Amino acid sequence: MGKVFTNCPVEYTASLIGNKWKIIILRDLLTGTKRYHEFTKSVVGISAKVLTEDLRDLENDGIVKRKVYPVVPPKVEYFLTDKGWELKEVLDAMRVFGEKYKDEKKRNFS
Repeated sequence: MGKVFTNCPVEYTASLIGNKWKIIILRDLLTGTKRYHEFTKSVVGISAKVLTEDLRDLENDGIVKRKVYPVVPPKVEYFLTDKGWELKEVLDAMRVFGEKYKDEKKRNFS
């Protein structure tokens, strides 16, 4: 989904975090700084290409910061910016909603 810059704040926010993988990356960063290989283990099913693209997008949008250490082999860490931390409430609301309704489909078909 491309960036949408309209007067609608919901549409703007969705354009920043509007895919499954970005939301899961943000979920993981809420627990602290992560290295690339940690995402490859915790974000199950994401390709290396999509992970790299989404991390770059989040960085370009000012939500994630990337720190590169001048060592060999390269060490890169990702962490939330202040803007990124402001999304915590959004993700918390999604978690609460998910906890409430995630088993609804199973209940309806039992």
